[in-house]
Amino acid sequence: MKLKDKVVVVTGGANGIGRALCRRFATEGAGVVVADIESDKAATVAEEIGGLMVQTDVSRESDIVRLVEKAIAAYGHIDLFCSNAGIGGVQGGAEVSNEAWREIIDVNVMAHIYAARAVLPFMLRRGEGYLLQTVSAAGLLTQVGSAPYSVTKHAALAFAEWLAITHGEAGIKVSCLCPQGVRTRMLLGEDGKGENFLVSGALDPEEVADIVVRGLEEERFLILPHSEVADYFLRKATDYDRWLRGMRRLQAKVLGA
Repeated sequence: MKLKDKVVVVTGGANGIGRALCRRFATEGAGVVVADIESDKAATVAEEIGGLMVQTDVSRESDIVRLVEKAIAAYGHIDLFCSNAGIGGVQGGAEVSNEAWREIIDVNVMAHIYAARAVLPFMLRRGEGYLLQTVSAAGLLTQVGSAPYSVTKHAALAFAEWLAITHGEAGIKVSCLCPQGVRTRMLLGEDGKGENFLVSGALDPEEVADIVVRGLEEERFLILPHSEVADYFLRKATDYDRWLRGMRRLQAKVLGA
């Protein structure tokens, strides 16, 4: 997909990867809808790039339906819908509260489902459309210390695979963005000083946005800003038990277990 003159919706567009995507898409000549729960920051991005801001809580299906309706009312159609919003920060496993599990499932999984449910009928009628899902390398591998993040990112990847298989012959393209560390507040914290084993190899959001544009042009399902993720994924598939042993060693190193 070439982005010139395309209509793009980006959730989580006020910060981090989402903001970088909005700016990069605009430089490519796309009309951009900036969606975020933080309306003030989203409005700043939209004003900067000449786009449209729609305040959106992606955990609420009604908000995503309204987002799609406003984008279509403004631009006539949607060429690319980027389900980019996500949350982390939930440490632990089975002991994590039901409320915390539900919150992260709503944002990291159900938001992708709500978006597809809202936008796919319009795309299928046109016989074309593109869905970009920001997942994570955790969707291919795992996240040390956080079962909720790992589970929801695996689920998001599985849903994207299903969409690509089910609707690919109808003109619907799907890509999954699966980075490791990116220098955003999710990784670094609100003060930008967070400690994390992924920080040393982290990319700037703008670098990720450049890679996304190339991935969309090539219409690749997996967009991997960190090339080593493909190697790790291959090792996992080739010898799962060995990979699990390696992840246990990494866990012991990272968590000091």
